[in-house]
Amino acid sequence: MGDPFDFDAKPDAYAVMGNPIAHSKSPQIHAAFARQTGQRIEYTAIQVDPGGFEQAVGNFFANGGMGLNVTVPFKQEAWKLVHEHGPEAERAGAVNTLLQDSPGHYIGRNTDGIGLVRDILQNHHGKIEGQRVLLVGAGGAARGVLQPLLAEKPRRLVIANRSPDRAVVLAHDFADIHADSPLHGGGFPELAGENFDLIINASAASLHGEVPPLPEHCLAEGGWCYDMMYGNEPTPFVRWGLEHGASVSLDGLGMLVEQAAESFYLWRGVRPDTAPVIAAVRASLDKG
Repeated sequence: MGDPFDFDAKPDAYAVMGNPIAHSKSPQIHAAFARQTGQRIEYTAIQVDPGGFEQAVGNFFANGGMGLNVTVPFKQEAWKLVHEHGPEAERAGAVNTLLQDSPGHYIGRNTDGIGLVRDILQNHHGKIEGQRVLLVGAGGAARGVLQPLLAEKPRRLVIANRSPDRAVVLAHDFADIHADSPLHGGGFPELAGENFDLIINASAASLHGEVPPLPEHCLAEGGWCYDMMYGNEPTPFVRWGLEHGASVSLDGLGMLVEQAAESFYLWRGVRPDTAPVIAAVRASLDKG
């Protein structure tokens, strides 16, 4: 890291790579973490064209870059690129945080599920252990959070997807993690008559202004809803939760900041206080 008082030295360089990337809140979030913790870093957003990811990563680290975040659509490609996976990234098949421990030798982590769990448990004092959990969606977002969710030992976890076979495959891939947390995958019609204490939307429905086709009474009394998407207004799924009696219905902004905080900790060894940063990003969304 060098002498923290040597202001002639360039700040350590970090970035997020994706496509599109102009909307990313990551530079704002990491700048806030750096101010709060007294770390001298420069964090930028880099748009990468399809087919150019591996070269972009190589160039970034070759030019002195210290660490990268990776977002859509390059998380799976990042997973293939790294030489050593954290346990949560190994299962997820996706990487959102890159470190380099020697030239050209990359370590890949996935902080998305850690961010989700931390937001629910620490920021909102919710509960996952012993709960009946429904995870909506079977794509990369769902895969990325499954291991940390299962590590909290829900009573059972059901994955529901428009294409049931994808949910079945995903459940099979993670079935061995916790025998005391039965895992099941299928389609939405199979949810009829089921009740869940926590419903997490990992599908892209909110991006399209839609709500997953959930049965009318699948949310248990006093249950929670959590949309991994976020916006400057309540997402369609957050509204669905409130309309169906959720005691708490949250969007994914806290998850976004918490996964960033975990990346920041992996890079810098310092854990920022996320509450003021979540509040600041929320305020900037409201203005937007």
